[in-house]
Amino acid sequence: MQVPPHRPPATAHPRAVVAAVERAHRESWSNVLSSVVRLTRDLDLAEDCTQDAFVQALRSWPDEIPANPGGWLTTVARRLALDRMRRETTLRRKLPLLIEEPGEIEQPTDPLRLVFTCCHPALAQESQVALTLRLICGLTTREVAAGLLISESTAAARITRAKKKIAAAGIPYRIPADHELPTRLDAVLTVVHLVYTAGHVAAGPELTRTELTGRAIELARLLQRLMPGETEAEALLALLLMNEARGDARMSADGELVLLADQDRSRWDTKMLAEGVSRATAALLHGHGRFALQAAVAGLHVTAPTWERTDWQQVVRMYDAMMVSWPTPIVALNRAAARSFVPGIDLCEVLAELDALGNEPALRTYAYLPAARADVLARLGRTSAAADAYGEAVALTTNEAERRFLGRRRAALSR
Repeated sequence: MQVPPHRPPATAHPRAVVAAVERAHRESWSNVLSSVVRLTRDLDLAEDCTQDAFVQALRSWPDEIPANPGGWLTTVARRLALDRMRRETTLRRKLPLLIEEPGEIEQPTDPLRLVFTCCHPALAQESQVALTLRLICGLTTREVAAGLLISESTAAARITRAKKKIAAAGIPYRIPADHELPTRLDAVLTVVHLVYTAGHVAAGPELTRTELTGRAIELARLLQRLMPGETEAEALLALLLMNEARGDARMSADGELVLLADQDRSRWDTKMLAEGVSRATAALLHGHGRFALQAAVAGLHVTAPTWERTDWQQVVRMYDAMMVSWPTPIVALNRAAARSFVPGIDLCEVLAELDALGNEPALRTYAYLPAARADVLARLGRTSAAADAYGEAVALTTNEAERRFLGRRRAALSR
């Protein structure tokens, strides 16, 4: 038998390597980090070693991109963590923490453990959210700030404080016991929803970051399985599924943003929609929490035969109920926007509501407020004021597809 000649692995082009590392970061960041946190029980050390593993990938993968990038990164990151602990002569002290409980090797719930660690009640809720977006999603501090409508320095301070608190308080890396879950759930649901939102309209050139929306849905499914009788967990999963089902229709063939009013509904994922509507209906029958009400709004949109035939009065009723249990400026903005489509509504009255919301600190850098004002002003025939509002929205949005869409709306006013 002739032995084939040995062929060294083909080297990868630098651009291909960068693309592979970026893809691995999107798809595997939280899994790699969760695995290293399990080993170290130290968030700062785990994050440093995970980041170093990605840097090492940029150096090593030109020789050959591994078949399992996530596995390669996990192995390297864990090895770096062990080396660090040995160098710092802390291995002996850490040994009890390295002994994993039976059956706990690389479980798919690891990211959920990390979410619950970040959302421990010892942390302020704003810090819980910021830390989870940073660690679970690998978002930059700037992206975290944009998602939470806060300054970058504030986001950095929240993340730092949360890490220090976890270390000082010895907060465990685990899913809480059953009796602890109800009091811990709301913060985790909020974070998972924000993870989805950060991917649904992402900062940067792409409209959507599917690795974030996909991770949020994965976490929502894990939560629903963990707490099968919890209405709000069911409702959150329903909400995310109905939003995700419309994903393909949100962009036109030439790569431009398409609003719900103009989407080709035949492009919606009917299987995902059916699951979402079914779960939303079940949730609303058993509770009226904020996620159940949000899922109800989404259900009213996706079950309407057309945008024009949406039951806008019922949509507003859902927002009215939300304003009782969850009276936030963004809910108030969404309610006002929905009211503007109710047949026979006084648009001047709606505009007054939107103008009043301009005094809310949380909405001062929120692009959707001037965008909503611009739409109402345009329908009132006040084209000059509408153009100004669209310009303000363009300046505030961090997504390129939305910026182009708003720019086209503004330009159309002068025709």
